[in-house]
Amino acid sequence: MKPIAFVFPGQGSQYVGMGKELFENFAVSKQVFEEADDALHLSLSTLCFGGPEEMLKLTENTQPAILTTSIAAFKALQSEKGIIPQFTAGHSLGEYTALVVSGALTFSEAVKTVRLRGKFMQEAVPVGEGAMAAVLGMERDQVEKICDEASSGEVLAPANFNCPGQIVIAGHTKAVERAIEKVKQEGKKALLLPVSAPFHSPLMKPAGDRLEKVLEEISVNDLKIPVVTNVEAEVNASKDRIKGLLVAQVSSPVRWEESMKKLIEKGIEQILEIGPGKVLSGLMRRIDSRIETKNLEDIQTLKKLS
Repeated sequence: MKPIAFVFPGQGSQYVGMGKELFENFAVSKQVFEEADDALHLSLSTLCFGGPEEMLKLTENTQPAILTTSIAAFKALQSEKGIIPQFTAGHSLGEYTALVVSGALTFSEAVKTVRLRGKFMQEAVPVGEGAMAAVLGMERDQVEKICDEASSGEVLAPANFNCPGQIVIAGHTKAVERAIEKVKQEGKKALLLPVSAPFHSPLMKPAGDRLEKVLEEISVNDLKIPVVTNVEAEVNASKDRIKGLLVAQVSSPVRWEESMKKLIEKGIEQILEIGPGKVLSGLMRRIDSRIETKNLEDIQTLKKLS
């Protein structure tokens, strides 16, 4: 089999109904949802399967919901196919899923941590004061220059380097709006994103500080599978570095394009996106279309896997 990496989605991939088929058809997947419900003392499974969408979209619900659905899909894959990846990686929140799959974090501790992470990120900036926008068709240095020019004493910085021609910026709402205008003046596109906080910007530092205290209480195990991290876009196989990287991740840009190039450099020829949606598969096709990409989120996509 070709060398394969598993990648896991982050916030924005959620939808009402995700994981329901897996729950109903695989005992291992059902067990994951039950474990999440027990760990959080709430029916996360009901929220995933039936909504309402407004509740599922709340950051502190979205993060554990995506993690749980992704691990449920991974468990179904394990029981049916037994594929072992050479590496794992996850986009923002997805890095926690990667760490569970790699054996570094237990699922129950991860799901409790990401619920708090979502809460801390939401509370770091009052609603309305922060925003994010996707800038399309510009190079990294151009986007960085626009952020510098549009900041005017406020916070504004690149937040996600997703793929060629797609960079997300985040910061104070007015600064983001000024940047959108500047991008349009350059003849390019910029879209305000429907998110409730400026994730992965320096404004998230208070969330990182609170998260650090939560992570202090958690035990980290040796990694059975190395993880390519968001913060460095490098392979990490040391359990001692995990907590520091997770704290830094909250207020640092997600270097996704570089992370995927790192996997290719390491000889990966296949990418399997595990969890709700196909966002990462789409990004991979724009990063390097030669890499075989598949996704797994339900029975149909599971059956397609060889």
